[in-house]
Amino acid sequence: MDESEDTREAEGRRGSLEAVQSVAIIGMSLAGLRCAESLRRLGFEGTIHAIGAERHQPYDRPPLSKEVLTGAADSPFVPLRRDPLAELDLDLRLGVRATALDVARRTVTLDDGATVSANAIVVATGAYARRLPESVCAHDAAHVHVLRTLDDAVALRAALDGAPERVAVIGAGFIGMEVAASCRARGLAVTVVEPLPQPLVRGLGEVLGARCARLHRDHDVDLRLGVGVARVGEGGIDLDDGSRIDADVVVVGVGAAPAVEWLQPDTLAIDNGIVCDAHLAAAPGIYAIGDVCNFPNPLFDGARMRLEHWTNATEQAMHVAQQIAGDAASEFAPVPFVWSDQYDVKIQIVGRFDADCDLHIAHGSLDDDRFVALFGRRGRLVGALGFTQPRLVMKYRRLIADRAGWDEALAEAAG
Repeated sequence: MDESEDTREAEGRRGSLEAVQSVAIIGMSLAGLRCAESLRRLGFEGTIHAIGAERHQPYDRPPLSKEVLTGAADSPFVPLRRDPLAELDLDLRLGVRATALDVARRTVTLDDGATVSANAIVVATGAYARRLPESVCAHDAAHVHVLRTLDDAVALRAALDGAPERVAVIGAGFIGMEVAASCRARGLAVTVVEPLPQPLVRGLGEVLGARCARLHRDHDVDLRLGVGVARVGEGGIDLDDGSRIDADVVVVGVGAAPAVEWLQPDTLAIDNGIVCDAHLAAAPGIYAIGDVCNFPNPLFDGARMRLEHWTNATEQAMHVAQQIAGDAASEFAPVPFVWSDQYDVKIQIVGRFDADCDLHIAHGSLDDDRFVALFGRRGRLVGALGFTQPRLVMKYRRLIADRAGWDEALAEAAG
């Protein structure tokens, strides 16, 4: 395919919305709300249908695994918007789920029997907590919890307020490790079970995964690594090495899956989320943003990404709003950014890297609680991770956006 054909295909996929008078946003968490806000800020005066599966008004999720669980937050509900939601003049429908999408007609069917039509549709349905097989874990058991929504956090906080002696966390990703840290802050005994050799190893590699493991061991978390769960039962967990963990509360934190189950086969291309182009379009007039969006990132040689990050949801929402409002928008080419607060350490990660990248500790030492690690691939800076070094991490984020070379990054660190 030559360049002109490729350009025509991209333009055809985005569609030509000559006069957008209505937009339907499916999903009213961070990405959906920020898209509606951005549309109004850009001067869009048409109808915005805002449809959310949860009954709550949009709320902030990051505190759910931190201040909400530790008890530092007076209320588990932290609104995403300070000003009244009514100021956005939305056709707001909460507690209603989308059940079908007609791409050609740009129509969404809802579980209350209603249908909504719009010139442009933005899918922001997010992701849901993955669960263990029913043969391993009965998730309806009172002592078993997941953590994704406000209702999940309220239930888990109530369980922790019941003064359990022992908490078991299954999964050593970000949610699992944040829950472990929050439970330790409450003085509870915590055991974390992870079949991989280190926490967070898929995203950070074994060296930095081991550093995160040490952070938790320094706070007396019992890490059981390289072992799986055979069965979750009353009073504890049986592991596949024959050992057992006693636990009054069990938290399953084994990742999240994009919420695409409501889309019929062949409605849109689905592969670890909704497959979009570099403008976040999945079909003419149909966009996806937030946790559900799988897009090629031109900044990283077109590598496909599905980012479950607060910053990504906000940036994608603004990008799509610009396109709908008619503002010229280049391809979406972000530097991914995620953070995690664990104990008194703020872990910040920018870029995209894996275990095959070059690794250099540019500031501090792995023996410290303040350091920055850089990652390079094929002569280019592609990522950075910092323990409580926000200013430095943001500097390297800018260098990644500028496509800085590896040698340039090392010289910057040395200077």
